[in-house]
Amino acid sequence: QVQLVESGGGLVQAGGSLRLSCVVSGTIFSFNAMGWYRQAPGKQRELVATITSGGSTNYADSVKGRFTISRDNAKNTVYLQMNSLKPEDTAVYYCNGVTWSKREFWGQGTQVTVSS
Repeated sequence: QVQLVESGGGLVQAGGSLRLSCVVSGTIFSFNAMGWYRQAPGKQRELVATITSGGSTNYADSVKGRFTISRDNAKNTVYLQMNSLKPEDTAVYYCNGVTWSKREFWGQGTQVTVSS
């Protein structure tokens, strides 16, 4: 069974940076696309960024210019570099993968807290 395991969350001051990692237990080539989503307390889960197997990326307007998604196929890992963090970025961040057969997998989530 494929698993997605996130790490890298934590507490940071506004304006700081964090890098999240998502390691695929199988092979990252099982996935057509991977991405990061987040869910703040009392809010719905929302898309943050996605990256396809071909390297095409997509970002939520709220993070454009501040966050960068990337993937290292050799390490079966997807990253989310988050710079210029704001208190409104506080949320649980989830790694997501969609296979070529449209099956969806989620990680367990990692907490990101940005203090003002």
